Amino acid sequence: MDTTFSTYQFLTRDMDRTLKVKSEEPTVALATKYYEENIRNIKTIDDFFNDTRIYNYAVKAFGLEDMAYAKAYMRKVLTDDTFAKNLNDQRFSTFAAAFDFDSYGEATTQRPATTTETVDKYVQQSLEVDEGEQNEGVRLALYFKRMAPSITNTYQVLADTALAKVVKTVLGLPDAMGTAGIEQQAKAIDARIDIKDFQDPDKLNHLIQRFTVMYDLSEGTAYDPVLDLFSTGSSSTVGVDVSMTLLNLKIGG
Repeated sequence: MDTTFSTYQFLTRDMDRTLKVKSEEPTVALATKYYEENIRNIKTIDDFFNDTRIYNYAVKAFGLEDMAYAKAYMRKVLTDDTFAKNLNDQRFSTFAAAFDFDSYGEATTQRPATTTETVDKYVQQSLEVDEGEQNEGVRLALYFKRMAPSITNTYQVLADTALAKVVKTVLGLPDAMGTAGIEQQAKAIDARIDIKDFQDPDKLNHLIQRFTVMYDLSEGTAYDPVLDLFSTGSSSTVGVDVSMTLLNLKIGG
């Protein structure tokens, strides 16, 4: 039985290799091939929105696949700086910064932000989405690992449903907390964890490990040692001793 922790550890043990394998999967490779061959031919914002394959690739790369249908909304994100910033969501602001046709014109799609960096984001996003179809906890852990280092305050956590889910799970905060005012929620989190720890790789890793164990416990998929009686050969499961060690880790490492 694979746990959230064991799957996460397997994927991140050699992240470069994991991403390379994902990039070579037929559907990902085909989408990327089209994007790389055509993105530099996109000269205007109209070109961008009119090429559905380019547009869909880009929005997925920035974690905005669910917004792909809302082209008028996404156009406003790219053309109205104030609108994008007021959304208080890093996905929109980074997307707007990458595809900033107003500032860079035809050079927009010649920049690394829209070429190699967008491709890297697409492969990472594909990994997270595909893993999430099997285990949402793994997707949350991978997403948190990628996004947490750029977080500087608790309000950014609360503005992102996925980040908030990870933090609240780690801290054992109830779902009902979401009905409280945003300031109350921020105070509750700040009293239990230092956001600066997100910039420390070791502390961040400990926090994610704790999340994966607590996620399985909350979802009722925690490791059962009895299963070992029926397994043969090596096992990728996390033993009870490891699980308890992770649960007993002090927040922040």
